Amino acid sequence: MKTRVLRAVISNAVLLTFFLFGVSTVVLSQSKPQRPDTTGNGKANSRPKPMTEEERKKAEEDQKRAEEEKNAIVDPTIEKVETNIVNVEAVVLNKKTGQIITGLKKENFAIFENGVKQNISSFSTPEAPITVSLVVEYSKWTEIFGSAAGGYFEPGTYEVIRPVAQFLTQFIKPPNDYASVIAFDMRPTPITDFTNDPGRIRQTIDILLRNRPAFRENNLWDALKFTLIGGKGDSVVLDDSKSDTANYAGMVDLKVKRKAIILVASGIDTFSKTNYDEIRHIIQEAGVPIYIISTGNLFYKRYEQYLDATDSISGMPGRLTFLQAQNAMNTIAKESGGRHFSMTFEGEVPGYLQSINALLRNQYSLAYDLTEPKPPGTRSKIEVKVDVDGDGNYDDKVYEVQARPYYITPGGNNGKKVKKKN
Repeated sequence: MKTRVLRAVISNAVLLTFFLFGVSTVVLSQSKPQRPDTTGNGKANSRPKPMTEEERKKAEEDQKRAEEEKNAIVDPTIEKVETNIVNVEAVVLNKKTGQIITGLKKENFAIFENGVKQNISSFSTPEAPITVSLVVEYSKWTEIFGSAAGGYFEPGTYEVIRPVAQFLTQFIKPPNDYASVIAFDMRPTPITDFTNDPGRIRQTIDILLRNRPAFRENNLWDALKFTLIGGKGDSVVLDDSKSDTANYAGMVDLKVKRKAIILVASGIDTFSKTNYDEIRHIIQEAGVPIYIISTGNLFYKRYEQYLDATDSISGMPGRLTFLQAQNAMNTIAKESGGRHFSMTFEGEVPGYLQSINALLRNQYSLAYDLTEPKPPGTRSKIEVKVDVDGDGNYDDKVYEVQARPYYITPGGNNGKKVKKKN
């Protein structure tokens, strides 16, 4: 009897277990999110439709083209030839008087690459509109060096702000002229991107006047590299961007006929990531003329007798540093096809700016085709000669041609292991 009762209890327990397990399975399965039987935007899948006659023909053509490309035979005797155009901006001046020579024609010029005369494929006379980037040193050193001009009567930064303000207000003529302004200390900061708006130009000057430099360092080579080829840097100040950084396009990418950089700086570089050889390579490859007003020379001329031969322990540049800065500015101006104005007196600035404006607006644009393939980074020497009177003889003794002296094939590695051709 006990056995029969025990078997009945076990049987009921087993049935109860199966019942509870089934109920829990249903509950769990209902608690999980169910995947809808839809795709895309929530609509149910539609049945595939048969291809139209037009779609069928296109599919057959694509299949045939793929088969032809797969079975194509490469002919090693066929060589791909790429033709590059080398642009050269040239200004002709009288060596004795410095007068700019205008009214010349294509027949008055000759271009030589590595001593070989090239065929001038494009020629245009000077055009008025210009696009410039003003790069201004704005650091604690700027205040110290600028004190040589104003002393205690005005901030030292006026020495670099005055040239920028005068050029923007006197020589930039809207609506055809464009200008951008980049200030640098430890890093370059675009104040305004290219603009022809007089109101924006006034805002740029006001910002430079109202603010004070924050750092002492002058990373000049980094600022020039940023101006020429662009990169990621501080966002443009007048854009009032919410982002701290932005990608900036350099002068090289500008598709304009008349462009240049005006650099107002002492010429002293503190610790740029870009070294001197690299920036020279970048300048030679860019082909953008750089016009320099070096402000450090004014301080040097006034306090030369009080300076040490080398940099002092306080960080004050020595006589050798100032001389090296002047030599570097001369080299950069020459290799870019621009000009260096070494400031001796502050009253010379208006004359410098008038000369820069005249040189910019009287450039002849020449170009020749580079048909011979050259490895990236190859440097070629360029020489522009002029025959003003058209007698068949080049007037090298009387006239000077201001133009870039080198052409570097694009795609190099910024001055490292550059192949030179003399």
